[in-house]
Amino acid sequence: MILFSFKDRKETTLGEGLRAFTVSDDGKKVLTRAEHDFKLYDAKPEGKASPKTISTANLLVDRVPQQEWAEIFNEVWRRYRDFCYAQNMHGYDWDALRKQYAALVPFVAHRSDLNYVLGEMVSELSTSHSYIEGGDYEMPKRPQDALPGASFELDRSAGRYRISKIYRGHNEEDLYRSPLTEVGVDAREGDYVLAIDGEDLTADKNPYQLLRNKANRPVQVTLNSKPSTDGARHISYRPITTERNLLYLDWVAHNRQAVSKATNGRVGYIHIPDMGAAGIREFIKFYYPQIRKEALIVDVRGNGGGNISQMLIERLRRQLLGTDYDRVSDYTGTYPFAVFYGPKVCLINETSASDGDIFPYMFRQADLGPLIGKRTWGGVVGITGRGPLLDGGTVFVPEFASASVDGKYIIEGHGVDPDIVVENDPASVIAGRDPQLERGISEVTKALAANPKKLPPRPPDPVDHARP
Repeated sequence: MILFSFKDRKETTLGEGLRAFTVSDDGKKVLTRAEHDFKLYDAKPEGKASPKTISTANLLVDRVPQQEWAEIFNEVWRRYRDFCYAQNMHGYDWDALRKQYAALVPFVAHRSDLNYVLGEMVSELSTSHSYIEGGDYEMPKRPQDALPGASFELDRSAGRYRISKIYRGHNEEDLYRSPLTEVGVDAREGDYVLAIDGEDLTADKNPYQLLRNKANRPVQVTLNSKPSTDGARHISYRPITTERNLLYLDWVAHNRQAVSKATNGRVGYIHIPDMGAAGIREFIKFYYPQIRKEALIVDVRGNGGGNISQMLIERLRRQLLGTDYDRVSDYTGTYPFAVFYGPKVCLINETSASDGDIFPYMFRQADLGPLIGKRTWGGVVGITGRGPLLDGGTVFVPEFASASVDGKYIIEGHGVDPDIVVENDPASVIAGRDPQLERGISEVTKALAANPKKLPPRPPDPVDHARP
């Protein structure tokens, strides 16, 4: 939380790691919350030095959950009535639906029951992004495993596990840190894992059983190139708690290598995982280094949505208006500076969702290239938060609908149809193939052959009298 003084134009950090804050009506005090701690600050720069801790030790409240649940039910109904993008509630009698589902509220015995009732009520509208989440009930913490960023396989003949694959990661980014590839960690694919933290690992045990609840400290592992302790070595690694990012990065890297190999490096490949922070990060990271490829495959399969599709479309649709050259390089520059000059295709599937639906629709509208794969999810009515419910639960109301340039609703309830339908059938996927990517390579290669687009080479230096 930062306090800004208009008088001297300076910032003062009053507190960090805060979950919430509120300012008094007279603007003189700020109450902050960090986890379960409350502190009261003077709303002035010198207030940073002497906050008062507010004790909640004897702060009690009598709660009647059934009364809270009735209020929450009514609040959710009102928010949909007041903020749903379609004032006619898609033709449904919203008052009648309230009466129908309100009759179930007296029988709610747990907060999760209430979420179920609310979910059934709002689903009557058949609108995407109608989310009901959370509330005041305890969820047990899941145990965290000390994951190594690797896969294990069982060598049944030896009765031991071995490392079948180490995910390479990008250790320069903590998001993609791969523990067994860090400096000083001597682990190799094919090594037998003989023990974890001194406990013998044999075929009758699950290796993850020995990694449970060890996520926040170094893990000791005994490795050897053979299934015996002779010549074994001991290593220590800093674990991670999820390998999701490493699996994703491995898949993307495999796709990029496949495209490069099939096209002799002429075609680029980017995958956009969502239309939020991760999506713009991956786009920036991999689009600009491939800006001088001759063609591009844009993959939005599995895109989780967000709100940045228009930023990406704007960059992808830039047109080459000119070139430039300098004294010390034969490199052809472009105007605009970052413009991709070459054909493009877009891969989509049934899990391209929300703004991941909108992106391929606009890709087609911008005439950037064909869409290849399967019809997208079909949910594009956008949402915002309107604040928490009484017990901290969350409700999202579909408030912003997408429409075409002639003012007709689009995509919602149907999705975006590909220009070329390709199914990633189970047999192909199990065999390690990706028919959608393969067709993308084929189509973009054909486009290159039909209309190759290469930047011109540096022209000869001009001579004054030869100028027109």
